[in-house]
Amino acid sequence: MQKRILVVDDNQAVRLIVRSTFEMQGPFIVHEASDGLEALERAKSLNPDVVIMDLSMPRMHGLDASRQLKKDRPPVHVILFTAHKGVLTEAETSEAGVDAVVSKSEGLETLLQRVEELLQPVH
Repeated sequence: MQKRILVVDDNQAVRLIVRSTFEMQGPFIVHEASDGLEALERAKSLNPDVVIMDLSMPRMHGLDASRQLKKDRPPVHVILFTAHKGVLTEAETSEAGVDAVVSKSEGLETLLQRVEELLQPVH
């Protein structure tokens, strides 16, 4: 069964690269949003399994959007994919409902691995 991923980043090139990677790697349907507010709107109709969220974006910060997504759709998995991983504490990300944080410098392979881990069926 295809899993739905929502890629949220204000940088169009980043969204395109992440989207292309996931579409090539597996049974994923990938959608995009350019900021946290758009992500909340798109999530209402898309009901994504995973949201890959940038941290620093206009209109709505990634942590605020993550917190609201988890409130609205508790089963959704949220991965922060950010260049600012070092500025976050585990308490901040945990409180916002973030399931994993991946630095953009760790690359797409690490991001793909985290998504696959989160989507594994729980026995």
